[in-house]
Amino acid sequence: MAGLFSQATLDQVRAASDIVDVIGGILPLKRAGANFVTLCPFHKEKTASFNVNPHKQIFHCFGCHKGGDVFTFIQEYESISFTEAVRRLAERSKIPLEIDEQSGQQQSRFVKESLLQIHEQISQRWHATLLNDAAGESARSYLAKRGVTDEAVKLFRLGCAPEAWDDTVNWAKSKGHDLALVEQAGLIIRKEGETRYYDRFRGRLMFPICDEQGRVIGFSGRILAGDEKAAKYVNSPETPIFSKGKIFFGLDKSKRALLDAQCAIICEGQLDLIACYMAGVRNIVAPQGTAFTADHARILKRYVDEVVLCFDSDSAGQSAAVRVLDSLLASGLAIRVAAIPEPHDPDSFIKEFGGPAFQQLIAQAEEFFDYYLKRLCAIHDIRSDKGQLAVVHAMAESVQKTGNLVLADKYAQKTALRLGVAPDSTRQEFKKANRKAPKAQQRPDEEPPAATAAAPRPTTQEFWLLKLVLLHDEAVEWVQQHLDASWLQHPHVREIIARRLALQLKSGHFEPADLLAVCEDPSARALITEALAENRPIPNQLQQIKDLVARLRNQFIDQQLTALLHRVGDPAIADAERIAILERQKELRALKSQALIAKS
Repeated sequence: MAGLFSQATLDQVRAASDIVDVIGGILPLKRAGANFVTLCPFHKEKTASFNVNPHKQIFHCFGCHKGGDVFTFIQEYESISFTEAVRRLAERSKIPLEIDEQSGQQQSRFVKESLLQIHEQISQRWHATLLNDAAGESARSYLAKRGVTDEAVKLFRLGCAPEAWDDTVNWAKSKGHDLALVEQAGLIIRKEGETRYYDRFRGRLMFPICDEQGRVIGFSGRILAGDEKAAKYVNSPETPIFSKGKIFFGLDKSKRALLDAQCAIICEGQLDLIACYMAGVRNIVAPQGTAFTADHARILKRYVDEVVLCFDSDSAGQSAAVRVLDSLLASGLAIRVAAIPEPHDPDSFIKEFGGPAFQQLIAQAEEFFDYYLKRLCAIHDIRSDKGQLAVVHAMAESVQKTGNLVLADKYAQKTALRLGVAPDSTRQEFKKANRKAPKAQQRPDEEPPAATAAAPRPTTQEFWLLKLVLLHDEAVEWVQQHLDASWLQHPHVREIIARRLALQLKSGHFEPADLLAVCEDPSARALITEALAENRPIPNQLQQIKDLVARLRNQFIDQQLTALLHRVGDPAIADAERIAILERQKELRALKSQALIAKS
């Protein structure tokens, strides 16, 4: 987990980041005995079950079972990587990070940090131009005409690139930026065959595009006036910090609303998103200047279980809604479609009818395949054989991508009912489509799908043994000498106790952070934080450990005796084997009556 950082650096950052201060700066913590509690930020609840333990420097939610240390909390809350979480906390504590990097890694990091700095600076410049300069007058007029408020302009940091060929070039020179690096940022372009540069964005309303942490990594510029042949929108090219197939406009602002709603509204454009957000519909994102990709779907899956497609009412918008199907289905997200009545888009609909009406429209969004069947029947003449075949084949091809036989049968029946044909015939066509469909293959760089089944809970006895072993340092030597790992049935309990004992014997002391660092499985980490979360005194801890270990040993013996009983009842076994089984049963019964003995 440490990645680029030394253990000493991680320890320093962790020590400087008191978990109560960090979480208390984000959530309203209330003292509850020795601990603090609040409503969990990771799932909806009415009674506070999110527990912060200042002594152990851990958190645990007894509702959704998320848990970990201060690094884990920042990772989960901000949906960022471990490395980025360390950086955030180091910046908070003003700790310089010591990083082990090769020269190539150092150069790559320098370039990315330089590009981020350039983007932030030019974003501030263009924002100031829009707010104050004469060069921003046309952009201000356009925004006023579109009903974009001053509050929205400031929140989304909108800007204006002046109508000049060399404004950004001259600005970069004045700041001492290497023009080759500014070109790499996608802000200027070198004239072919020459060493001169000119601006990529000229006379445009500028929308800063931010990553999930709110850092400006690119731009989308809308033309305000001039050549009708010019592109309506110009977007930043791919750069070391900007990959349009992995970026949503607005996600940095909407991610908390996405987690709360467990549903993402997907719209087409920046102005649509801004209108929705300012009207109080905040669980909304927009793909940035590209088709919806599998990466987009995987990003959304981190936040939500369902998406509502809310594209323009024109033909192009409705076709775009259909095109995103493949990527969304592969992610396992549920899909609905909100039909905006013509001639509106989300922006104009909200301007005319208001935010509550738009929210009602979202609430009434149809299941995707209901919407798709209705659309197919609208664009094909279903009175003709050709039209009916087109509808059946299109529905069959789309539904089979789910791999869900129940869903396929459901929509085979719905399609038949809509067309007035026999359900059995549409079922046969759906089956043909399923046989013809190529099997989905996982890309080499694609993460395998996460298991949907929750990890089974350990037994009460194994959980209490885990809890006592984690809390009672003095019992470690006795447990090391008397506990046989095979007596533990739950794999995470077995792993955690083994790692706990190893850490204690290696260093002579135990810190929860050290154990969390070596147990990377989320289920294992959740068990650790749950076991450590409560600070209630437990009397006679060593005796309780001895009793639990004896019980677990006896349960293990009982399992062996049961297996032997089944074997001895087999009439096909030889007499010699039967005698050996009976002798083994006798030994095991005698062992149950004996006290625990230390391992040799």
